[in-house]
Amino acid sequence: MRSTRRRFTYRATGGNGVELMPPYKHKNRAGAIRWGYMFSLPGSTRKDRRRISKGGFATRREAADAEAVRRIEEQQRLELAKAGSGVSAKPPRTLASLLEEFFKQHVDGNLAPKTAERYHEQAAYLHPELLAMPLNDITPLHLNREWKRLLVSGGRHQRTKEARPLSKKTVRNIAGVLSSAFARAIKWGLLTANPVTNSEPPIPAKRKRISLTTAQQDLLIASATGPWCIQTYLKLDAALGARRGEILALRWQDIEDGRVTIARSLSQTRDGLVFKSTKEDNILVIGLPPSERPALEEHRKRQDEFRAQFGADYRSDLDLIFANPDGTPFNPDSISATVSALFKRLKIPKPKGSSLHLLRHSHGSHMLANGVPLPVVSQRLGHSSVRTTADIYAHAIHGQDDEAVRKWEEYQDIERNGPSPVRRIFNEFSDVAARGSATCRKL
Repeated sequence: MRSTRRRFTYRATGGNGVELMPPYKHKNRAGAIRWGYMFSLPGSTRKDRRRISKGGFATRREAADAEAVRRIEEQQRLELAKAGSGVSAKPPRTLASLLEEFFKQHVDGNLAPKTAERYHEQAAYLHPELLAMPLNDITPLHLNREWKRLLVSGGRHQRTKEARPLSKKTVRNIAGVLSSAFARAIKWGLLTANPVTNSEPPIPAKRKRISLTTAQQDLLIASATGPWCIQTYLKLDAALGARRGEILALRWQDIEDGRVTIARSLSQTRDGLVFKSTKEDNILVIGLPPSERPALEEHRKRQDEFRAQFGADYRSDLDLIFANPDGTPFNPDSISATVSALFKRLKIPKPKGSSLHLLRHSHGSHMLANGVPLPVVSQRLGHSSVRTTADIYAHAIHGQDDEAVRKWEEYQDIERNGPSPVRRIFNEFSDVAARGSATCRKL
């Protein structure tokens, strides 16, 4: 028997057997008004009626938009089931079906789990109207309209579900996913041009990058609280300049003869934790500063106590340097949250973004500021190219340029005012030239 709290007005099926209903309104336990949707799945009959419903939306519009997206998804599933999923299945005709094929063929199972998860999240922002368009009908103008919509109201507040603007960086990332999908469509012979290429996604403003001073870094490490080994973790992070997941994936066998081998990373996705290759799929072998070795030795003694305490239940097979007391991996997001809270508590200024990553950035900045060659810094940080390092650490390189100017001026002053081998040779050459010029005038 239908609840009296929710009343639905039935409309025509639109000729496709799908029952169309308007969003419904109801009150939750707190007395707030919320909206929801309900519709029958494609292919439903009076005898076999399957319905989809979802509530909790702040406005009628949000419920209607969510319903439109869900209807498209269900229609795609029905079409795929009819067409088959084998080699002879019909090629994608709409943007939604192209993205589904793109994820299936190129993203899922081929890219890193976290990268694939972000691709799916970014594609979910696209408007249902754009997703329903035939591939050949999509123009750069349609995409420019979508970029503008995303910048104004493309996101949703997590608690209230109300519309909010997306950042320029996020919209540009969405455009990147779409461009990759269209590029695949061209390779598959479905299109001849990529409409994203001639569209105008927003260009994010370059953020001013800063680094921690040595005093700030020492204060951060000394004040750290949280997981049992957080201080040692931060010390090693600052000393190596590695990425968060790379430090958390280190094993004791990766440290030998004062060298650290970075060959993998720990990633956290919705499906759990997974060990994967490094960001650039490179194996790095970098030096461990001797000053950090005593702290690691003390850390290992403490870990051995946990190993004895847990006995056979300890995850010795993982051999992790940084782990929970039972040897299982830390959640990377938990470590980041701990460090972010530490920055806030100590009131250390930082740019918007990951607090933990600032240790890596400081490592590179300190090396460049002290004259370490750019290619060496690039290799130690595991960047794909020296140009990447130069773009990220331009501020530190500018500092080197100031030092080069100072040294040039010192050299000029010495050569002009003080005796030096170079100056004597220059003077002798000048005397010879003058005598030669005088002889020529007499002749």
